[in-house]
Amino acid sequence: MGPIRVPPEMFRFTSGDRAGLYVSVLHAFGEANERLETALSLLDIRARLRSVGWLEALEDDELTTALAQLRDWNLVDVVQNHSENYRTADEYERRNLQYSLTRQGEAAFAGVVHAMGVLAATGALQTAVLDAIADRLGSLIQELETGTDRRIFSTLVELEAHLDALRGNTKQFNGELQRLLRADGANVTTFHEVKASTVAYLQEFLTNLEHRAHTIAVRVQRVEEHGVGLMQRRALAGADLPRLSATDPGPAWLEHRRAKWEGLRTWFLPVDGTPPRVEQLHVVARKAIIALLQVLDRITESRRRASSAVTDFRELARWFTVVPAHDDLHRLWSTAFGLSSARHAHLAHPDPELISPSSSWSQAPPVAVSPLLRASGRTERFSRTGKVREVAAVRAARAEQARAERAELEAAWDMLGTGGRVRLSSFGSLDHGVFERLLDLLGRALSATPGHSGTRRGTTSDGRVEILLRPPRDGATATLTTARGHFRGPDYDIEIRAPGPRSRRASGGSR
Repeated sequence: MGPIRVPPEMFRFTSGDRAGLYVSVLHAFGEANERLETALSLLDIRARLRSVGWLEALEDDELTTALAQLRDWNLVDVVQNHSENYRTADEYERRNLQYSLTRQGEAAFAGVVHAMGVLAATGALQTAVLDAIADRLGSLIQELETGTDRRIFSTLVELEAHLDALRGNTKQFNGELQRLLRADGANVTTFHEVKASTVAYLQEFLTNLEHRAHTIAVRVQRVEEHGVGLMQRRALAGADLPRLSATDPGPAWLEHRRAKWEGLRTWFLPVDGTPPRVEQLHVVARKAIIALLQVLDRITESRRRASSAVTDFRELARWFTVVPAHDDLHRLWSTAFGLSSARHAHLAHPDPELISPSSSWSQAPPVAVSPLLRASGRTERFSRTGKVREVAAVRAARAEQARAERAELEAAWDMLGTGGRVRLSSFGSLDHGVFERLLDLLGRALSATPGHSGTRRGTTSDGRVEILLRPPRDGATATLTTARGHFRGPDYDIEIRAPGPRSRRASGGSR
């Protein structure tokens, strides 16, 4: 897209002493075009001026002069009406000449209307527009497969309208957002509420933004698999454009469609591999959230403080007005702003005898200044190195604790070792800690896939203890008792193989 060249006289009607009349006249023509009235006489223009709000007295010569000026600017055209019958010369003068907007006049008035609409409108980041773009792309894919040319045309127009809404709303909202970040609200409470609600709005918009953008990109690819050129040609056939001049409107219409499609790709699936513009919107929104939260923090902190910097400086200024002596003024200045002598002026050379105290600082060798002096106002102080902590007692205590836990674990496995095949009910009463380890083994076995014989096998994490579990043949129920209650379940045939197990239960056999 090349540089935009605007005719120099196109918007000249918006300035000057008679700008109000010129704008009202063009507004009158615009209202007439809404009612499909393209040509207006002087009487018609007068009636339309009243309808658009021009209530001042207006002579015919004044109105004719205004129309002539608009004609000189190529905004209004005048033609003679030969289809009427005129009975008097006065009627001929009033009704013979008819005025209409030129193409440049229509564009100029549309530009003014759009500008006023932008001033009055509020931008927005609407996830509904993203959903609508995705829906229209999905419909376009269906229409390309089974639809008609007219349906492709209407769907494509709707898609472009949603894209224009997304671009316009995003640009306007971003501008308002940047102005909000720079604004200093007069009412702190209202300012705080506006920024807090904006943060919530941005956070809601960012939710599932990546998923929506990915859906649109995928559907753009599917449309291109059917052929963008074919789609646009079928849409041109469905548009049924009239040929009102010697120039074929088809090529310009197709070029406009290609530009719109490239704009869609720029937003969601760039051809050159650059980041999609929707990702830039994601970054801008996140940066705005951070900036707004920082501003809100500063507002909160300023509201917590008993006074502000402005108040402090004003109070300091009052102190300067009441201090009587000149030396007191200097003392107050030094105390308030800390403009005292350099904190490293007291530092001496390693060998002060080699350097005379009367030597100029520009001729004396430099003195090393501690980096801590600037940060904390004091130099390093070298002292005795801290003692290394004695950890032998801690290590011994931890080793003893580990041995005790290991002994407890070995005792539990020793108690649970069956030495053969037994029934679950043979365990009877158990310590609660041992019972929890038995439950863990049962859970590992039950979570395993049974073999051909129905046997389930499970092992501990270190592989030292193995459990074999078989369903009871008689459907019996086992009851195990602990200090915290009773456990009931199927009376499984169980075999636990632990290191060094007791075989006291194996002697009972299975039931």
